[in-house]
Amino acid sequence: MADSELAQIELFAEIDELVDRLQRFVEMGSPWEPLSHCRAILRRLLGRVETLRIRLEAPLVVATFGGTGVGKSALVNALVGRECTRSGRERPTTTLPVLIAHPETNLDALGVPLEEFQLVRLDVPILRDIVIIDCPDPDTTEAEAVDTNLWRLHKLLPHCDVLLNVSTQQKYRSARVSDELRQAAEGCRLIFVQTHADRDSDIREDWRRQLSENYAVPDVFFVDSPRAMLDQLAGRRPSGDFARLQDLLTSRIAASQRVQVRRANLLDLIHSAIGHCRQHVTDHLPAIEKLEAALETQRQRLHDAMTARLRDELIASQGLWERRLLTSVTEHWGTSPFSSMLRVYSGLGSLIASATLWRARSSVQMALIGVVQGTRWLSAKHQEREAESNLQRVASSLGLDDNLLRESQLVLNGFLRDAKLTTVSSGSKTVQELRQEAARVEGQFLGDASQRIDGMVDDVAKRRSGLLIRLWYETLLMSLVVFVLYRIVRSFFWDSLSDPDKILPTHFYVNAGVILGIWATILVMLFTRRLRRGLQRQVETLATELARQRLEQGLFPGWEEACRDIHEQCRTLIQLGETATQVRDRLAIPSSFGAPR
Repeated sequence: MADSELAQIELFAEIDELVDRLQRFVEMGSPWEPLSHCRAILRRLLGRVETLRIRLEAPLVVATFGGTGVGKSALVNALVGRECTRSGRERPTTTLPVLIAHPETNLDALGVPLEEFQLVRLDVPILRDIVIIDCPDPDTTEAEAVDTNLWRLHKLLPHCDVLLNVSTQQKYRSARVSDELRQAAEGCRLIFVQTHADRDSDIREDWRRQLSENYAVPDVFFVDSPRAMLDQLAGRRPSGDFARLQDLLTSRIAASQRVQVRRANLLDLIHSAIGHCRQHVTDHLPAIEKLEAALETQRQRLHDAMTARLRDELIASQGLWERRLLTSVTEHWGTSPFSSMLRVYSGLGSLIASATLWRARSSVQMALIGVVQGTRWLSAKHQEREAESNLQRVASSLGLDDNLLRESQLVLNGFLRDAKLTTVSSGSKTVQELRQEAARVEGQFLGDASQRIDGMVDDVAKRRSGLLIRLWYETLLMSLVVFVLYRIVRSFFWDSLSDPDKILPTHFYVNAGVILGIWATILVMLFTRRLRRGLQRQVETLATELARQRLEQGLFPGWEEACRDIHEQCRTLIQLGETATQVRDRLAIPSSFGAPR
């Protein structure tokens, strides 16, 4: 197999793959109106693509295009060398399109609605590889309604492969014709022809400059159709630009270039449609970005509200967590002088209550003290359970009130309408449904509240009571104890032998005990303050983490998912456009034809 043939097969395979990817993109669903609009365009494109593929080997359809009185019909007559269509100058002469074909051409393969044409069969050389259509005028004053010239023109243009864009010195700046050409040129090769060369000035350079912004214009033909017609009727070969035009249509649009032209038209059509869709989506994408920013703002707002509520609830039960924290530290340290001080501080209330037993004078007083002690123990347990249940309640309600939820929903609904996500915004949830959504989002928010708090307490205990910290506080406490013991031992064993009056008096022991108690209290307060600061930081961190986990998907996951899906489909559309551009750039387009830029 030749390399050129293999390259052609590979290119066709790439086109088929591109069309398949377009088909899959069209079949995807999206609630976003701009993407739905793009899919409608691409769906119609695929229908036209299928038509082009079916008639890939059929003769090329060459159609005239131009304003009223520019000589389209006269040009067609001159090209075929016969009077086959009526020509005129002042008003639209061609109403019913005229299709001129060779007697042996199978018109069914073209896919054109033959019942809409006046059919002419001519056995002339130029019609062996092409079919010529004399189109209605695009600058008619009629509105586009059924059975009007403009309606017929728009109906047949999708079946054309090459457009002969015909104009004159008076008509080449027609805005109406230019607008129609911009639509008609998508998926067509273009040949530009200035007629009335017998009486008009040559305006091709100015016309080329006017066209060059939107079209590639390799050549412009300046022809005298009536003279060319007379030359052919007299048996003479036409000359000049008309001969070049006739040679282009007779020889250079041969069967060998038929597939090349149609393939170029197909890729131009795909490229143009995807480019239009990308521009349409790009124009509306800022509204989606604003919606995403609003979703993030509302998510942060709900997150902050929930964090504050959780933090307040945790801090309100701080005494419970502190007692647990001290218990964890003392269990971790075991038995030591400073841990004993912490145990005394932690159980100070119980110790004071127990001390009252020594003041009891009867069994009734002991019973009353026992009742009070039991009541205090039950109250502490009740406070602990209430703290945990409050935390669970905050977790289940998200810490958000109905007004905050409804306000967020109303704000986001406005952004949804601006973003043209009306099918999503129409499904607005009630507050009860939002709460059900919140319950769905809950997931592993808190799990077991006490387990998370216990984990937090253990973490603070390990971080704030390491070996170095323990040694530091133990050293500070024992330094005073050692100093007092040293004074006592020295006074008893050394000073008393040299001078009995130097024995420490009783008030020394009282003062030493008081100072030792104050010193131990100061150390315990410093240590518990350190623990409390660490606990507060952990409470802040825990509240933020829990709120983030709960709101990781937000309260409006459907809207957030729609935004992510829109961006994904936009990326797919961009990739399709890039692929179409790459394939189109590798395509060897016949240089004799013009085309949209």
